[in-house]
Amino acid sequence: MMRDDFPAGSVWLVGAGPGDAELLTRKAERLIGEASVVFYDALVGAEILDMARRSARLIHVGKRSGRHSKDQKTIDKLIVEAALAGEKVVRLKGGDPSIFGRATEELEACREAGLIVQVCPGVTAASAAAASLAISLTLRGLARKLTFVTAHARAGEALDLDWTRLADPEATLAVYMGKAAAGEVSARLMGEGLAGDTPVALVESASLPEERVFLTRLDLLSLSAKTALGDGPALLLIGEALRSAAPPSRTVAALEQSRNGLAGSAL
Repeated sequence: MMRDDFPAGSVWLVGAGPGDAELLTRKAERLIGEASVVFYDALVGAEILDMARRSARLIHVGKRSGRHSKDQKTIDKLIVEAALAGEKVVRLKGGDPSIFGRATEELEACREAGLIVQVCPGVTAASAAAASLAISLTLRGLARKLTFVTAHARAGEALDLDWTRLADPEATLAVYMGKAAAGEVSARLMGEGLAGDTPVALVESASLPEERVFLTRLDLLSLSAKTALGDGPALLLIGEALRSAAPPSRTVAALEQSRNGLAGSAL
């Protein structure tokens, strides 16, 4: 039975998840299939886009670090104009729209235009990475908190984060877009007292066939990030909850460790 939650002239911000099409929610799949226009991010794969109906317009508005095809104001304008023209608009965003997805700007733009706008959540990268590692990001008595931060900063600017609070030995820290900033993350956390042997997992392209996982420790994080990963989007997971992590079968951790001489760095 068709629902009436997607009238013409309305907008849905839809979470595309970390990449694996099977991790989409059933609601996300339905909304993609009902849309007349889909504005999608750079990390949304072809398998997910294929869920759109043949008559739908697919418009790439992706933003990758250092390679922005559209600025945020332009994206907001495109979404609003399409909805005002009577389209059923899906704004398809990697991961979950509400976690480092610039959802606020797009929601406000739609509301200011008097449009109906709603959000369909998605699986965020940290959850997909934890699943690949077969771990819990929280542990009773050991990791009571879970903190998400982004390492994205403007060129030449230091990360504006509360490093004292982040250097919490009883928390798990998930650092999105953390590959380029791995050296600073490591130095700042250890500077605030977090032990150098704190376990770390670097997860690139979480949930996808090309996923790479490397297990290391905080004092070796900078070197590991430079040598063990490729060009895909990477997440850093830091904390004692990672102590029991085991690489998935498709990991290249052992291969990369051998190739780059990082003996002793993997947990």
